[in-house]
Amino acid sequence: MAKEVTKIIKLQIPAGRATPAPPVGTVLGPAGINLQEFCTKFNDATKDKMGDVLPVEITIYEDRTFDMVLKTPPAAFLLKKVAKVKKGNSKGETVATITKDQLKEIAETKLPDLNAYTVEEAMKIVEGTARNMGIEVK
Repeated sequence: MAKEVTKIIKLQIPAGRATPAPPVGTVLGPAGINLQEFCTKFNDATKDKMGDVLPVEITIYEDRTFDMVLKTPPAAFLLKKVAKVKKGNSKGETVATITKDQLKEIAETKLPDLNAYTVEEAMKIVEGTARNMGIEVK
């Protein structure tokens, strides 16, 4: 018989740096799962991606067990990393410039998590995010 799903929680945690302290503990504690077990599993699964912020989807079952699915880093995070800026600009001013090749690289990374079938479609989605952040694509 299949296990009953109690809750699905989505978090963004720095890779390899999950601890039972807030914000992880305050979100997962009330759900009743073993925080240390989650942190150990997450850190082991993400130690090769240190420095990135990774979204994780945690499915919690009735018997207090859980499954987690790691996603690719957010497009905004990847754009800031490639453009070497601390934050974007929403006022329409250009804060940085990236190349089409860099955009394609980010789109290929994000493709599994986007609503796109081809790299070209993914590039358009990521380019829109870049434009909103004040990052120009040349």
